Amino acid sequence: MITSRIQVIIAEGMTIPKPAAKAEHVVKGWGRRRSEPALIYQIPNHKSPGNSYEKGITVSEFEMAFKELCNSDEFTRAWFNKHMPSCAREGGYNFTSIGGIFEILGVAEYSGQGRYRRRRPV
Repeated sequence: MITSRIQVIIAEGMTIPKPAAKAEHVVKGWGRRRSEPALIYQIPNHKSPGNSYEKGITVSEFEMAFKELCNSDEFTRAWFNKHMPSCAREGGYNFTSIGGIFEILGVAEYSGQGRYRRRRPV
């Protein structure tokens, strides 16, 4: 459901909004993570600036996060850490990347303290 919107709206080269990032996180495109299709993005490597890191969020992770956003009107870091451990283990950047993608889609807004609130209508 939300993934089809992501595939249409989110394009390679887009910057993902982040609440406190020191550098841009940029969409690379679609690839694979954890054995399924995933949106891949690059984050800066401050020790080796020409060699960025790649992170990814799977289709099922986006759907799970969106379901939580719709059911509880928020998507929190605590919920993310508890219910999406594989995604969380890859890096905390994934939480704010999911939230940032939701912001681009207009379905959520960052409200501080590890919390994205649902914007109406979704």
